[in-house]
Order: sequence, then C-alpha cells, then structure tokens
Amino acid sequence: MAEAADFLGTSPSPARRWLRRTGALLAGAPLLAGLLQLSAPAAHASGQEAPRAAVSGSRTVAVSLDSLSPSIPSAGDTVTVSGTVTNKGKQPVTDAHVGLRVGPLLDTRSEIDTVAQRTDFEPGADGSEIGGKYTQKFTALQPGVAQHFSISVPAAKLDLGADGVYEFSVSLSGQTSAQRWDQVLGIQHTFLPWQPSDASVKTKTTALWPLVSTVHMTAETGPGAVQTPVFLNDDLAKDLAPGGRLERMLTLGKDLDVTWVIDPDLLASVDAMTRNYRIRTDPGADPVAGTHQAVAKQWLAELQQAVAGKEVVALPFADPDLAALAHRGTSVSGTLSLLKDATDVAASTVETVLHVKPATDFAWPVNGAVDPSIIRVATSAGADKVIARSDSLEEPDSMTYTPSAARPIGQGTTAVVADARLSTAFEGDLSQAGASTLAVQQFLAQSLELNGQTSKQRSIVVAPQRMPSTSQAQAMYQALLALQQGTWSQSQDLAGAAKADPDPKATTKVPSASRYPSSLRKRELRSPAFTEIADTQNKVDNFAVVLTDESRVVTPFGRALNREMSTSWRGRDSAAAGFRDGVKAYLDNLSEEVKLIDKSETKLSGRSATIPVTVQNNLVQGVDHLVLRLTSSNPTRLKIGGKAYAEQPIAVSGGHSQSVKFTTSANANGPVTVVAQLYTQDGQEYGAPVSFDVKVTEVTATVMLVIGGGVLLLVLAGFRMYTQRKRAAAGEEPQDGENAQATGDAEGPGDTGADGGDGPGRGDGGSGGSPAPDGSAETGREPGDPENSEPENPAGPAERLTQESGSRSPAADREQPSDPTPDTASESADPSGTGEKVDR
Repeated sequence: MAEAADFLGTSPSPARRWLRRTGALLAGAPLLAGLLQLSAPAAHASGQEAPRAAVSGSRTVAVSLDSLSPSIPSAGDTVTVSGTVTNKGKQPVTDAHVGLRVGPLLDTRSEIDTVAQRTDFEPGADGSEIGGKYTQKFTALQPGVAQHFSISVPAAKLDLGADGVYEFSVSLSGQTSAQRWDQVLGIQHTFLPWQPSDASVKTKTTALWPLVSTVHMTAETGPGAVQTPVFLNDDLAKDLAPGGRLERMLTLGKDLDVTWVIDPDLLASVDAMTRNYRIRTDPGADPVAGTHQAVAKQWLAELQQAVAGKEVVALPFADPDLAALAHRGTSVSGTLSLLKDATDVAASTVETVLHVKPATDFAWPVNGAVDPSIIRVATSAGADKVIARSDSLEEPDSMTYTPSAARPIGQGTTAVVADARLSTAFEGDLSQAGASTLAVQQFLAQSLELNGQTSKQRSIVVAPQRMPSTSQAQAMYQALLALQQGTWSQSQDLAGAAKADPDPKATTKVPSASRYPSSLRKRELRSPAFTEIADTQNKVDNFAVVLTDESRVVTPFGRALNREMSTSWRGRDSAAAGFRDGVKAYLDNLSEEVKLIDKSETKLSGRSATIPVTVQNNLVQGVDHLVLRLTSSNPTRLKIGGKAYAEQPIAVSGGHSQSVKFTTSANANGPVTVVAQLYTQDGQEYGAPVSFDVKVTEVTATVMLVIGGGVLLLVLAGFRMYTQRKRAAAGEEPQDGENAQATGDAEGPGDTGADGGDGPGRGDGGSGGSPAPDGSAETGREPGDPENSEPENPAGPAERLTQESGSRSPAADREQPSDPTPDTASESADPSGTGEKVDR
C-alpha cells in the first residue's frame, strides 16, 4: 500500500526541504570523520580494530524523555526538556553530559514512523548537538543508577526554519573505562512540530472520546416488588471513584472539544447504582448491599454537565460485537433481532439518563476493521454510517495524501474512515512518563505532517481504542488539548465529518472477508455462544407470555442478552460463558417457580370421578395464558373428559396455588399412567410434566347385576316386613269382653302367659295349645268363623319382628348391612398422598 502521507504531493517547498536535509548530512560528515580519526589511535594502541563509530555503544545508557514543554513551541517560547538517564552497562560512565539535537525536516509520515522506531545514534541524521550552556553535565553515571536532567533552550536557538516536523533528540555522551573517548552512549528520538503561525489551510479534526466499559450488571434482581439490580462485582465503583478510569475519562474529556461515544449500558449501570443495588461477591453466596450510591450520583451529574451542548453518539446497548455477529452469529436465528433491540433502546436510555438526544446512526466495528458481512450487519439495525479505519480500507497507489474520512460505499451507506496512525497513537503501555511523552509528540507530528501534504482542506477522524487506560487517557488529553490550541487544526463533530464531500480519488471498495485480520477473528465469540443466546431468548419468550406483567422479565433479560454479545468479551471466552450460564440458570429458576405439584398414585373407584391437579406460582406477579393438559396413556381403560386428554385454561395469582379438576371415566380395571403438562396458549410446553398412576377399581357388569339383585331382594324383604307389621298390628287390637278369656284359655302347661314373653302360647295367636279337630288352634271361637281367623305365624307381632330382623337395634334398622359405603374421600386441594382417592 502506498501510504497516504508518504508523498509531499502539493507541498509548497520540496526543494527547500531537500536542500536542508542534504546540508545537514554534509555538516555531519566532518564530525564523523573526526570521531573516526580520534578512535583509530586508541584502537591501534590496544591491539584491537577500531569500533564502528559510536553506533554500537549508543544503547549503553537509557535516556527517558519524560517531559517536553511546550509540545508545539512558538517563536518566543522556551523549550524545556526533562527526564532521566540510566547506565545500563557494567562500567561507570565518566565525563558525561546530556545534550539536545535537532535533526532534519521530515518530509513524509512514513519518515516519522521510521524515526520513532530507531534506538541507535546516527551521525548526521540525528543532527549536531546544541552546545554551550544548553547541556547538563554528570561527573559519573554508576551502573543501574538513574540520574535526572532538565534542560531549557529558547526556540530561537533550535535553528528551526520552514514549517513542518523536525526530528528532535536527547543524547547522553561520555566515556567508559574500556572506551576512553567522547561518544554518544544513549539517545532518545522524538519530534518537534513547528508551525509558529496559522496554516493557510487547516485540517478539520474529529476526535472520538469513548465512554465504554465491560459488563457489570446481571439479569438477576432482588426479591419482592422492587427489582433491586445485582452486579457481578464492585469494579464499576472503582472506575467511577476519584482516580478511576472512568472518572479520569470524564474529568479530562469535559475540557476537550470532542464527540462523546457512549455505551448506554454503562449509563444504565451507573444509574442503577444511584439507588439500592447488590453485589455478588462469592459464587453461591447471597449478594451483599452496594454502598457507592454517592460516587455514582456525582459521576452522572458531572457527565450531564460535560455533554450539555456536545455531540453524543450512542452505540447499541452493551456495544455488541458487530464482527462476531457477522462472522458467527447470522447463521443463528434471532441474533439480528437482538441487535435491533439493542439499537432501539440506546436512544431512550441516553435521553433518560443524560437528558440529551444522541445520534444512533453510527456503527463502530472493533478497530474499524470491516468486510462486506460486517457492513451488512452494521446497517441491519438502522445505522447508515460505519466508522472504519484506514488500515482496513487501503488507498490506491495514485493517492499521494490522506483523503477525507467520508466514503460512499454503496446502498446509501457512508464509511467514516478514521486515520490509523492518529487512532493508534495511544495504544500500549503509557504508564511511564517517557512513553506518554513520545506518544503525544508523535501524534502531533503526524497531524502536522498530514496537514502539509496538500493545499486541500480535509476532514480527519481520530477513533482511539474503546477502553483507554488511565495513562492512555491522560496522553490522549495532552495531545488533543495541544492540537486544539495549535495552528493547523480545527475541531469538527462526527456528523460534520460524515457529511463532508468525499475525495473522488479515495477508495470506496470494502475489503473482502479474507482480508479481515486473523488476530481479530481469533478473539471473536464462537458460534455456540450465539446458539446459547438464541436458546435463552426462546425461554424468555415462552416465560413472558404467561406473565401478567411481562416487563419485569422482558426488560432485565433482554438487556442481559444484549450484554452476552458485548465487544468487551473479546479474548475472554471463559468469562463470557460464565455470564451466559448465570443468565440461563437464573431464568430457569424463575420459570420453575410456576410448576405442577407432584402427585402420587391415585385410586379411582367407580365408573366416573374427578382428578385434581395443582399448579403452584411462587412468583411475585400472577401468571395467566396457561393451559393445563391431562393425558391418559390408555384411553381404552381411562378417559379424560370423554377422550384421550383434556385441557383447561389456568390463571394463578402471585404466591398462590390453584387446583384444576378433570372428569374421568373408567371402562376397565387396572393401573393407567396419566401425564399433566402445562402449555402456553401458542402450544409451547411450559415446565416439566408430572406423571402419576391412576389405579382403576371399577366393578364389572356381572358384579353389578349381582349387586342389583341383592338390592332388589332387600327391597322385597323390606316390603314383606312392612306388610307383616301391618297385619300383626291389626291382630293385636282386643275384642270387647273377649280379651281376658282368650288369654286365659290360651295358657297351658309350661306357658309363662302373656307377661312371660318367651313362651310359645300367647292368647293372641300362640301355637302351644292343642289343635282343634278341624285343624285350627283352640281359641275359644268357632272354627271357620271369620273373626276367629289368625295368621299362620304363631309368634306375636313383636316376637316375629325380632326374629325376622335378626334382633337388630333401631340404629341398625336405619343402615342395612347391604348399603354401599362411600368410595371417595372429601375433596382437598392439598397434594395427593399415597393411595389417595379422587372425587366422584
């Protein structure tokens, strides 16, 4: 690729720069020759070959450039350089001093890259030392000991000529016991941007300032009507506290003219911290109460002030990994719907928390790396502008300068291409002051070199890493503040950069999928992760349809599913899997709070009865839109509602149970397995089924006939007893003047008389007397007289009743032995026990 800044293009002074560089080389030639002449005798005296100047020894001392102020000097400024020198060798360095060197004017952005990578001293190329009082001397540098230095020099003494970027170096010169001549033993290269007056054409620069974090909130909420959020850990509070990463990003960013790029999930998490919240400390342990409400409130209040009147771009909720979705997620149904949901909720979240209306039409793939599939996914949720990076969209060889950011790439989509050099200037470890200073100076040098490439005004975008560290944020702040105070750049928001006229020579071709960096592809979420996410989404959908207030579940779990696709999981597969498992487990626990109560074996006696099935709801809210189905495994033997199965709708209020009764009919004896299952109204199974056995003890038709015959006999016997009682009652009525005589005549030997009650001959019909010649009993009346006719039963009415009834008590008379006993217990809504019976 031809680097966009490698050519001078229409720069107005190429000849002057070439002459200046050539003059610097010629000026350094005599110095190099003198050093070689001085070193030759010493080498000859020691019997060794002369060393190669001082190049191989320029790493003996480590030079750290900790501060360069001002970063962009003006004509009347004094440049102050400070830092440390450390002897890395084994011998002391004597007669040492630190000096400053101004190298040639650099012509291209690639030359800046080359100088930044150099660690050795190159005579001529590094320029001559500014002598005189602008050095700092050291008597000796002991091995391993760091010494501080600070040198101030007027800008006028630096002999800076034409506008542009100059190589600027700090060197340590001295002697060692093995090499007793003055030589450069250590050097540090950096850059000095020189633009003392306003440039004729200024670059419009857009700097993104990202407020993005890792996932902090779980799907879990506390018990009760108030949904108290639960956090994975307390890391967010540390980031928000003074000195924390997010606190520094906010404090530094509010003084800059930047475009705020914010993940709405971060705002939602901080907003949740302003109220009651809980923190999960140990796996399996109950969450503990959070205590950082004041920190969260202060951070949010300051952010509201910082973004007032500024451009705010809202990423989709939880910053989904667009590249992972494109490469591994589109084959799983439902993933693009989750991306759309994340985009839809982004604007409302930012407006609610920050009270500003954000732009939601920008998509930002990781590192600005794109291919056709990423563009399709990025725009599927409504974005029509994709923030890419120039190391992804390569420019043609004919492009001799860095073009503007906006590129139409087809189908109404604009690629906003950030400059790769400027965007990656603050990556790496910048915790040391020396590294931070070099990053700032290199950033400014690249910006100035870019501005001098052509007389065309261009719009340039700086898109740094998503989550800068505290030290990286500090370096970014210093560089952007200096740039905004400089003379060759002016600030512009991201919307302005996207609307700028595109350069007709700039590339508009999106690279193929094969060009996507393998280092980035390896860190994406795997395809099984998206399958798990889709499964969880299906469970949420099935659960939500049965709830009377589905927002209590849909909202927290919907946001949790967005978090499962977050870019922050890149390279953290184990942590991502743990988070997904936690969301799924919590959802399973909630859905299992609505369940069928287990039943044991049920006894069914008789041809028909009812079977109760109980549904329990331990949720805070009620459930509805559920259908309970009871299915017989053997409809020939046992039918439910006259067929193989029966269904009934069910609704259960929160914290209650509800029993549903099903009518059954039996056709034969024996056990039958019955299955109870809950369904949603659209036919999806809900929860685990409950199986239980029903033991049918129904009597057969033959037995029913026998029992019916017995009942008939009992009825006939009862009728006979009734008629006999009436006849006996009629026979006991006494006749006028005859009662006493009849009684006396009836008594015979061995009789107890009427009062004895046990004898065989009472005058009213006893059988103990001798029969009359005509066969009738002696009664004192004439045989054949109708009034003298007596029943054939010789016993009296009371005695006959006692004999025929088997001497039963009055209570027994009310309940005959042949009466059927109840075959079902009273109805109960409690869970059935072993051997339970059902209602008839």
